[in-house]
Amino acid sequence: MARKTSLRDFQTYLAARLTTAAQGRGASSWLGIEAGSETWLVDLSDGGEIVQSPQLAPVPLTRPWFAGIANIRGNLYAVTDFSVFRSGPPTARNANSRLLLIGVKHGSNAALLVSRMLGLKNPEDFTPESHDTSAPPWAAQRFADTQGKIWRKLSVRELLADHDFMNIGV
Repeated sequence: MARKTSLRDFQTYLAARLTTAAQGRGASSWLGIEAGSETWLVDLSDGGEIVQSPQLAPVPLTRPWFAGIANIRGNLYAVTDFSVFRSGPPTARNANSRLLLIGVKHGSNAALLVSRMLGLKNPEDFTPESHDTSAPPWAAQRFADTQGKIWRKLSVRELLADHDFMNIGV
């Protein structure tokens, strides 16, 4: 029988792992996320905090993938619906959807709205696949898991430097 873990215990554990990764200690780990029908890997050191999606303030005259502004403990974050940004369907706002706060490490208050978190992933459980030359540089790296499922690796630094990502106006 699987051991049940409370959400608070999981968040505490994940926060500790994020802190350890950010400080360069411990084993390398990735965070698995799902955005639309795509699965992604994010370095824990780039992942930032994960929060349940709060009410978003809409921003007029922005691109369809820009979901709005979120107030997280007094800090404002620009929220991108990552699935729509990738030309997928809009992310359903439900109990599974989350905001992945990215960019704080890089001086940007950006957040990705994702369908759900898929937990911590060990890089040793993945094998590199050929780069997707048609994808932008922040999404070109691909890996296969032990079941053969393809995951994309998100380069947060390159995403934050991408002109299309940073240009939210229509």
